[in-house]
Amino acid sequence: MIIPIRCFSCGKPIAHLWAEFKKRVAEGESAKIVLDELGLERYCCKSMFLGQEDYIELLSNFKKS
Repeated sequence: MIIPIRCFSCGKPIAHLWAEFKKRVAEGESAKIVLDELGLERYCCKSMFLGQEDYIELLSNFKKS
């Protein structure tokens, strides 16, 4: 799934924060701390990041027939 440009609930722009969030969490930082430092305070914005799954790598393993 691709991260949306804006939060569905409140409309805050969030897509520009996704790469930083993904990089820092992959390095081992706590997701809560990263979200707070990126300025995401509302639970609706946080849920957009925490509910995100990267299926592109998984789906790229399969060929379309």
